Amino acid sequence: MLTAIVFFDVVLTIHILAVVLAFGVVFAYPLLDTQLKRAHPDDLPALHRLHLTLARGLITPAMTVVLLAGLYLALDRYSLGDPWISATFAILIVLFALVGAVLTPLDKRLLEIALRDQRAGTGPSDDYRAAEGRAALFGSIALLLVIVSIFLMTAKPGA
Repeated sequence: MLTAIVFFDVVLTIHILAVVLAFGVVFAYPLLDTQLKRAHPDDLPALHRLHLTLARGLITPAMTVVLLAGLYLALDRYSLGDPWISATFAILIVLFALVGAVLTPLDKRLLEIALRDQRAGTGPSDDYRAAEGRAALFGSIALLLVIVSIFLMTAKPGA
């Protein structure tokens, strides 16, 4: 027996796909970064150009779709006042802030430092390593927030 596909189901599919696109690649960063640093240790600028391209061209646009589709889904079947929904929206806003105010500027800074170090013919400088540590910390926080959000959206505590 065929079940009718309703607009809600289409938007839910778009929402889930946008989550995969926005955050899936970020979960691969540790592996990608490690591999690129091993295979091409003298080309750290390429790594940070890749991060910036993904943030601009994939992550931020997909996060916007997550937000818009999530708003539709919440308003259609649930309430923005439901704790699991309001918490996930708050997490998404924090993630937008982390990407825009912390992670993207850090990648721009890492690119500048890596280019400077490359011109000097040295390996990664102490400046690079310090900025890299901050990027890893804030990236880990972002990943943890995504995991919490996925749990909340899946378990729907209090629903």
